[in-house]
Amino acid sequence: MGFQTEFNSVCKFKSEQELYELLEYGRGKMVKNGFRVFPTGQMVIAYTPDNKAIAIVKIVASIAEINFQGEEVTQVEMELVRRLTEEEARVQTDLAHEMFFGLKHQP
Repeated sequence: MGFQTEFNSVCKFKSEQELYELLEYGRGKMVKNGFRVFPTGQMVIAYTPDNKAIAIVKIVASIAEINFQGEEVTQVEMELVRRLTEEEARVQTDLAHEMFFGLKHQP
């Protein structure tokens, strides 16, 4: 058992529904497998399930727990700060692909 740190303030959605709720209502949450540490109180870039930058969000809560099925999960609650412009999204997406998503092997 251990915590995995989400380096470089990346918040990647795996569910289109979780992303939709954030964009539609201005608040949302996502559930990640395993114990993870998110930078509560900080603003981060949010990415779609297909690794495209979409918005700036503020992490308001990060709760790591063992659910009723005995799985380690982390719930992350966030507020929408604003959607990225088309140009901002393109640049952030390109950088994230180079730095995180495009890596074939991570140490």
